Amino acid sequence: MTQSLHWPHVKIAIIGTGYVGLVSAACFAELGHEVIGVDIDEAKVKKLKAGQSPIYEPGLEELLIRNLQSGRLSFTTELNEALPTVSVLFCAVATPPNKDYTADLRAVFAVCDSVAENIDHDLVFVNKSTVPVGTGKECEKRIHAILGKRNIRIQIPVISNPEFLREGTAVQDTLHPDRIVVGANGDEYAKKAMEELYAPLVRTEKPLVFMTRESAEIVKYASNSFLATKISFINMLTELCEVTGGSIRDVAKGMGLDERIGPRFLHAGIGYGGSCFPKDVKALMAVGKKHNVPMPIVKATHDVNDRQRERFFQMLVNTLPEKATIGVWGLAFKPNTDDMREAPSLDLLPMLVETGHTVRVFDPVAMENSKKIFPKEVEYMNTPMEAAKEADAVILLTEWDVFRGIDLKELKAQMRGRALFDGRNVFLPDEVRGAGLQYFGIGVK
Repeated sequence: MTQSLHWPHVKIAIIGTGYVGLVSAACFAELGHEVIGVDIDEAKVKKLKAGQSPIYEPGLEELLIRNLQSGRLSFTTELNEALPTVSVLFCAVATPPNKDYTADLRAVFAVCDSVAENIDHDLVFVNKSTVPVGTGKECEKRIHAILGKRNIRIQIPVISNPEFLREGTAVQDTLHPDRIVVGANGDEYAKKAMEELYAPLVRTEKPLVFMTRESAEIVKYASNSFLATKISFINMLTELCEVTGGSIRDVAKGMGLDERIGPRFLHAGIGYGGSCFPKDVKALMAVGKKHNVPMPIVKATHDVNDRQRERFFQMLVNTLPEKATIGVWGLAFKPNTDDMREAPSLDLLPMLVETGHTVRVFDPVAMENSKKIFPKEVEYMNTPMEAAKEADAVILLTEWDVFRGIDLKELKAQMRGRALFDGRNVFLPDEVRGAGLQYFGIGVK
């Protein structure tokens, strides 16, 4: 990317170098800002200083190396190393779900408290973490209370700037967003800071949308829950197609050609996973419960997703021979990432091992992460065909491109059995059957 560094450069601290924080840090540096990433994990920070990304994300490591070399990007484990010179601080720590689906905000509040206890100048505090509505207000109260005890009079407005990254395309999504949402409650100091920060993107005609902090906090959960609802809606129809002779491929195409609906997120399969959709759907349900506002559509989205995975697994159980050898293609929750969070493989592989099956797996990038999670009996192979060799059945869980181009006749020759379970409806049933295999898809015959 060619740098154009004539716009105002903002000095930024980003607290938390997880998925969102790290991608944001690298991309803000790429846009010409001076960025310090802060994380308490010493091993991770050491790795980042060496230009090594702890997560797999296309294009990210190249950005890290380039901006470390330019001096615009640095990392530290000490918040006080970052605070003295920055004018904008992003909180990008994790907000995992509690048992009741509410977001665990302890890390967010710890950042608030630490900043308030150590800051000595005006600062814009930006919540980049996904947080329920009202969190910004609570953060502001905590910060003002601590500043009051310190008898310090400085401006620290708390604003919301949710991220809308897709794993696998996060760098592209950050540098070329479809919108930038900022909840600043009319604070002019904060608004000016964010306009300067996002000037490189706004000048390429990307919309910078200001709204209330509460609205911005809701937008994040609402966006992810709506997309998850589209997935669950089409998945709900797969069962109807199966019992009536319809094809979910045709149904989705017929729906998606309506420009009011569109084709995206109408691809049927075994349901959504990952770090965002499951967590945010549950969190929106919890927010509704807290405020005594029913969320029946959101709950149905969650329930359909659970049922879809259970239906697929039941089909497997009913079809597989006892003590079978099974090849599993794909472990990550989606292609182009090594993220295992809420992936179908997390439920399926232990179940297969426990019921006495031999399980051989292949994933282009997620196998190292998987080895820390799955039973030791799971065998890791170097290619899809190695995983399928002498298998009674092959199960596709993640729609990596490498699987789309598989020679189905060669697959048949490698396998002992004939069953191909397509959890993402990647293959055309007639082509699979033409190669001499049995096809088991979702919502298609």
